[in-house]
Amino acid sequence: MHPDPQKAIPVFSDIVALLRYRATNSPEKMAYAFLNDGATIGASLTYKELNQEAQAIASKLLNHCQPGERVLLAYPPGIEFIPAFFGCLYAGITAVPVPPGRDQIKERWQRILASSQAKAILTTSDFLIKSFKCGESDPQINEQEIYWITTDKVLPVSAKEFDFPDVSGQTLALLQYTSGSTSTPKGVMITHNNLIQHAAILQEAFQLTSESNSFSWLPVYHDMGLIGAIIQPVFLGLTMILMSPLLFLQKPLRWLQAISQYRIAVSGAPNFAYQLCLQKIKPEQCTELDLSCWELAPVGAETVRADTLQNFNKVFAPYGFSPSAFYPCYGLAETTLFVAGGNKADPPVFYCVNTDALEQNQVMLEENERKARILVGHGQGKLDQKIVIIDPESKNECPLGQVGEIWISGPNISQGYWQRPHETQETFQNYLANGEGPFLRSGDLGFMRNGDLFITGRIKEVMIIRGRNHYPQDIEHTVQQCHPALTSNGGAAFSVETAGTEQLVVVQEVDRAHLRKLDMKSIVRQVRRTINDQHGLQVAEVLLVRPGSVLRTSSGKIRRYACRDAFLAGRLNAAA
Repeated sequence: MHPDPQKAIPVFSDIVALLRYRATNSPEKMAYAFLNDGATIGASLTYKELNQEAQAIASKLLNHCQPGERVLLAYPPGIEFIPAFFGCLYAGITAVPVPPGRDQIKERWQRILASSQAKAILTTSDFLIKSFKCGESDPQINEQEIYWITTDKVLPVSAKEFDFPDVSGQTLALLQYTSGSTSTPKGVMITHNNLIQHAAILQEAFQLTSESNSFSWLPVYHDMGLIGAIIQPVFLGLTMILMSPLLFLQKPLRWLQAISQYRIAVSGAPNFAYQLCLQKIKPEQCTELDLSCWELAPVGAETVRADTLQNFNKVFAPYGFSPSAFYPCYGLAETTLFVAGGNKADPPVFYCVNTDALEQNQVMLEENERKARILVGHGQGKLDQKIVIIDPESKNECPLGQVGEIWISGPNISQGYWQRPHETQETFQNYLANGEGPFLRSGDLGFMRNGDLFITGRIKEVMIIRGRNHYPQDIEHTVQQCHPALTSNGGAAFSVETAGTEQLVVVQEVDRAHLRKLDMKSIVRQVRRTINDQHGLQVAEVLLVRPGSVLRTSSGKIRRYACRDAFLAGRLNAAA
């Protein structure tokens, strides 16, 4: 049994059994609701309705697909994705969520279709019509004889038709394609058991109950939105209120207003979302906010910045936000999602380290702000998870005070990459020098202090210039503090080889409001001077680009390698 503060949650071997349990024991409870305009509830589903719609979609799916085959789920923001996802699980079919949109269909879909060998694409009637009208339906997709199946107008199935394929904990439930921030996206194979075990780990970390109303605007094709906002509510039997990511991006205040209006206990997002609130929300807009209900504000999926958390606390504390609500956490698609987090009641842990020592993979306390980098603690693993810091060369654990690669083991570790045995072996089947294992190699660098995990960067993105390690995240953050015209989370720092030496290049987006009155020479001079002062580096080139020019993954992470390639090819859209 897994502990629940209210009552014990029975152990289930698969998600289908879990959904049936909720439909039987809490049939009329609202499971999901969607805010059409960011404020008013439109469509909603009780647990009974969700179960019925999932069964109907499963029945329709089995007319075209066999259990074990893959189908793409391409849904615009709305509630329709949810019964379609659970319908796939009912049918024993592997769900492959993908982002909707013109660019993704032309580029990302082709790669995912080729990799997954999907038999069908599930979507809504309106989205299908719009796709063909806009010419978005790629002819190459049609040539593969892919079925387009709409799920918003399915007929209920009778009780005698509920003879669906058997699923077990080992049944493949989901292919979660990685964001591809450092490589081509790979399909992570996640089983029903991975989802169940991960839900138990997340419950241990978050300590929520069936009464902990939750809210999310995160896209459901990304693991943080799918696992945290779609799977976890069914595990706990709570109510999840959803909103379109576009509504948040257009007006971040909507997020905080929804939390206040619907008395939300838990709602999380990547670091950039909290930073966007700081940039876009004016004090006079907050007078009616009451954030005292916000018990848990997870922050992860990208670098968690101390200044973002500290500034958010300062700005929104007058409206009831508690500093202990912030919950920095660390996760990967390869671990289903969650890897580490702190104790719910504790405020975030900050640690000032010497930047010079960090460049030599050593951890030293630093009190001088000019020489310090403030890192945020990401807590510990939960239940049966194990986290170790490893020297990737010797395969030995690093001593305390030394940076190494983060290796992970636990029941939430996925089965590997779809049809990529070599990369699966390299990433998932690793053993320490003493034979202990297997462990997942995260590709992330970090260290442990007082039981807390601290993240310093990614192995593939660390730049070695004149024998010193430099983390691109640090340089990007420095750049974005240079001038108000430079957008937060809108830059990429990377190195290029010139005459046999590695040299630093910075690409940085300019805020749209500053484009007309842009003193580029002055800003570039300021960037060069500040990087030299704070990092001891000469910048080979600073390129200021228009909004949206810096390449990102579907989840918003900066694609530094792709930016580097685009820079070398001259494909970036300069601001002037």
